[in-house]
Amino acid sequence: MPILVLLLIAGVAELAVLVALGQAIGLLPTIGLLVLAAVLGSWLLRREGRRTLGEFREAARLRRPPEREISDGMLIAAGGLLIVLPGFLSDVAGLLLLLPPTRALVRKRMMRAAEERAKKVQDQVWLHQQRFGRGGGRSGDFIDGEVVDETDDPPSASSTPIILPPQSARAERIDEPPQR
Repeated sequence: MPILVLLLIAGVAELAVLVALGQAIGLLPTIGLLVLAAVLGSWLLRREGRRTLGEFREAARLRRPPEREISDGMLIAAGGLLIVLPGFLSDVAGLLLLLPPTRALVRKRMMRAAEERAKKVQDQVWLHQQRFGRGGGRSGDFIDGEVVDETDDPPSASSTPIILPPQSARAERIDEPPQR
């Protein structure tokens, strides 16, 4: 639902900018600016795409991880998509993603956000392992085995297993970061 609201707001903003610019400079100059932005965007898309592909090949040849090249490729594709969409706001955003200096800024921010997200996921995995006793370094607490019921009677309602909460106070504290 939030994406639909965001798309609706973006569509209304694009339309408002087109109408305002059309009233300010006229219909033909407005259409000319849209065409100019599309031509400039397609030229930049082709140039930056080829350059990034060459850098990717060079990274593969040198056998180093192509992290920067892959993220640049994603940002160039997003910039190309924004240029294809009609409107000035999307064209400006797309052109900014196609320019190497602004793309580098976006890439750094994107990588920092990905690292923070990975750390949060790692902390959640650690907490889950601590909660359920796996990977906590407590050898001997658990024995792998199989439970065999030796009675032929069907299980009654009174023999339903009761699941107890974890006994550790640490397992209940989700709000604090794990200690290593």
